[in-house]
Amino acid sequence: MIATPYKPNEISPIASSIEQARPISENRVLLYGVSWETFESLLADVGDRRSTLFHYINGTLEIMSPLSLHEGSNRFIEALLGVFVDELEIDMRRLGSLLMKIPELKVGGEPDSCYYIKNEVVIREKENVIAGQDPPPDLVLEVDITSPSDRRLPIYALLGVPEVWRYDGYSLEFLGLENGEYVPIENSLSFPTLPAAIIVEYVQKRSLLGESKTLKEFRAWVRANYSLQAEV
Repeated sequence: MIATPYKPNEISPIASSIEQARPISENRVLLYGVSWETFESLLADVGDRRSTLFHYINGTLEIMSPLSLHEGSNRFIEALLGVFVDELEIDMRRLGSLLMKIPELKVGGEPDSCYYIKNEVVIREKENVIAGQDPPPDLVLEVDITSPSDRRLPIYALLGVPEVWRYDGYSLEFLGLENGEYVPIENSLSFPTLPAAIIVEYVQKRSLLGESKTLKEFRAWVRANYSLQAEV
């Protein structure tokens, strides 16, 4: 059980103390009037070995290249989730920036990170997860330090992703899919008892304590506040 209540979108004291002008955390290019065929040809040409992420909807192609601040936040939130599921013995499959595209809808996207939790057992043995054939990820994480991910939300909605987390460097927002649109929700669908404020607190702590010590402190927090139980 959680011993101390937290407001899901509460900004931690550490986060508020370092509030500054937002630094550049990624480079983005928007192209308009791009055909679906051009999008697919571009994906085929660049292949999987690239650092850019592509999103396509309604003829608009967004190409994003994450920088260190973006990737550092992305990877550390994933590390925190790894500790959490490890301590509570929750099966979670990490599929990173999985390319999800449905040609029939002419929509495609690559999230910063995505995870299978409730549907982990469904895709556990699959080497290649295919959007439109397999269930969508249960959770998508988007890091929005420089620019908002609003234009990508309709893509995830069409793909059927039930939950999106948005981290802007200072706060974390949980969004749930309702009637084809994402709306703010107080508790995560995937991890109902894990507060957003706690994740932000430890993401910010890493810049003061270092990643290893912060992860150890987070593991101690989980052990102190949870008994072994099934989260999902």
